[in-house]
Amino acid sequence: MKFLPLIWSNLRRKRVRTIFTLLSILVAFLLFGYLVAVRNAFEIGVQIAGVDRLVTTDKVSIVVALPLSYTDRIAQVPGVTDVAYATWFGGIYQDPKNFFAQMAVNPERYLRLYPEFRIPADQKKAWFADRTGAICGRYLANRFHWKIGDRIPIQATVWPKKDGSSSWEFTLDGIYDGAEKTTDTTQFLFHWKYLDESRSRRAGTVNWYIIRIASPAEAPQVADRIDAVFANSDNETKTSTEKAFMQGFAKQVGDIGAIITAILGVVFFVILLVAGNTMMQSVRERITELAVLKTLGYPNGLILALVLAESLVLAALGGALGLGLAWLLISRGDPTNGMLPIFVMPWWSGPTGALFIVLLGLATGTLPALQAMRLRVVQALRRG
Repeated sequence: MKFLPLIWSNLRRKRVRTIFTLLSILVAFLLFGYLVAVRNAFEIGVQIAGVDRLVTTDKVSIVVALPLSYTDRIAQVPGVTDVAYATWFGGIYQDPKNFFAQMAVNPERYLRLYPEFRIPADQKKAWFADRTGAICGRYLANRFHWKIGDRIPIQATVWPKKDGSSSWEFTLDGIYDGAEKTTDTTQFLFHWKYLDESRSRRAGTVNWYIIRIASPAEAPQVADRIDAVFANSDNETKTSTEKAFMQGFAKQVGDIGAIITAILGVVFFVILLVAGNTMMQSVRERITELAVLKTLGYPNGLILALVLAESLVLAALGGALGLGLAWLLISRGDPTNGMLPIFVMPWWSGPTGALFIVLLGLATGTLPALQAMRLRVVQALRRG
């Protein structure tokens, strides 16, 4: 600690240069925090997918409909304990920017398969009895200031009505909360029967089946049994774990992990060059002073440590400010208005960020520190 004033004095020597270097490190770690939160938002659905749930879709594509009659046949497959189904609605509420998931489901079975959706018993009962009723997650209700009993108009983009109208109205019968912080509370769910009796085409079909199995360890075998039932039929199926299904959805956007890793790699490489150049200039400007310290008896190891400490302090200040600012901004919630509802910095971002700070400090300070340590007193004083 006794050398801290010396380190601080060296950083203040060229204040403008230090400030700009500090800001560049701050921006790098601010970007790190945001990109980690984005990656986490894309992957969280995969991480929390039910280990005892499978999803069955058409073998060709999820947009190809499956017959409703598959429900009973799937339920009879050994290892299957419950079956629900869903159809993607894809409507617009007020503005196309107001994106959120809207699905037509069979209410009783769907909620049985997703016990993490916590909804009061009276609201659940009201929804079950209301053919045009709907429920939504707490996040969605807060976002649009919905309350129980509201009439919610949604403009269809995929499912026009038999009378040619594209306007669908739902009564909000319930609002569900998540059992965990990571539970998706952005969904809008309504009766599949209401959709099926009113839409102009594809009656008696669904987009996918959700299946609960008795043993997660037997998931591959049960999936194969389900697909074998419909082999060589007009609508062959593809059954996978819910985790694999969610991964497929996420990868439609691209390999988010690889994209973010590439961006961070480029950012930190540029910051490495900027901070490294700052430290090299700092050491060159202090050659005479370093020579005097050696003359006074400072050992090479201490000289090395002082320069490295200066680099680490600079990285720590910029990194801590960047991570802190990222956490503050991210804690305000999803900046995309619903596209990334679970937008938080994961717990591991702090330790990982600290590790990157140390690595950045060492990487930018090692070469200047070695240069200072190997400095010859006579040559340095002659140059001074």
